[in-house]
Amino acid sequence: MSTAAPAILVRDLHKAYGDHEAVRGIDFEVAAGEVFGLLGPNGAGKTTTVEILEGYRTRTSGIVSVLGQDPRQRSRHLRERVGIVLQSSGIYRHIRVREAIEQWARFYPAPRDVDEVVAIVGLEEKADALARTLSGGQLRRLDLGLALIGDPELIFLDEPTTGFDPAARRAAWDTVRSLQDLGKTILLTTHYLDEAQALCDRVAIVKDGRILAVGPPAELGSGSSRYRVVWRDDAGELHERETENPTALLHQLTSAALARGDALRDLSVSRPTLEDIYLELTAGTEQEPARD
Repeated sequence: MSTAAPAILVRDLHKAYGDHEAVRGIDFEVAAGEVFGLLGPNGAGKTTTVEILEGYRTRTSGIVSVLGQDPRQRSRHLRERVGIVLQSSGIYRHIRVREAIEQWARFYPAPRDVDEVVAIVGLEEKADALARTLSGGQLRRLDLGLALIGDPELIFLDEPTTGFDPAARRAAWDTVRSLQDLGKTILLTTHYLDEAQALCDRVAIVKDGRILAVGPPAELGSGSSRYRVVWRDDAGELHERETENPTALLHQLTSAALARGDALRDLSVSRPTLEDIYLELTAGTEQEPARD
């Protein structure tokens, strides 16, 4: 078992805005080289938590360590080791892609090669294009390139594929996977559960400022004692049942079908998916205008 210090350590984190407590005692760790996802509805406390980790917002109480340092101190050394991709950016519209990345490279003591970063984010054909001519997906790739040029150890990705078409989303996923192959640690917030399922080693589901569940996406559902049994009858009608004893239910269903001379078509037995667990845990959430 590895004894390496976590890239991110959070213990009993609280953040209050007046009488509203946005974060209410969150605990989690992110291992070095891990892709960790924060999932939750608007107002759950995700963005507040991430902004505290990034050093943009101060916590009310709790312990926070990012790459072994307190982000509240906003040390230059820590900022040089972290890359951040916000939900939206204000890149100068009349700068070219390569020029923008070259400019950002000057802010760091040991930046990556500019052309290498352009290739990593898939903008080789747009390297000399003006920012104002890029599509939404290409602008997000440029945002990622600006975050990568300093060769950070840890990257924060805040809703990185919002507004992407399916092809652009898949390309972005490939980029995130390539970053993990480079040994980067990634903290990802997303509303897309298929994205979390595809990219994250572990996820935390957040609601009302608290973490309700944490673990690998595939295991959150498999840890449940419930099974879903789905089938179609001879008329094509879809049926669905949940049970803690699928063996008994299947015996009952197949025996009854055989007695009638019917077939159970498209029969499947499955555990709850990440989406099922998410919807169950966050059911009844009221969307608040308060800070996330």
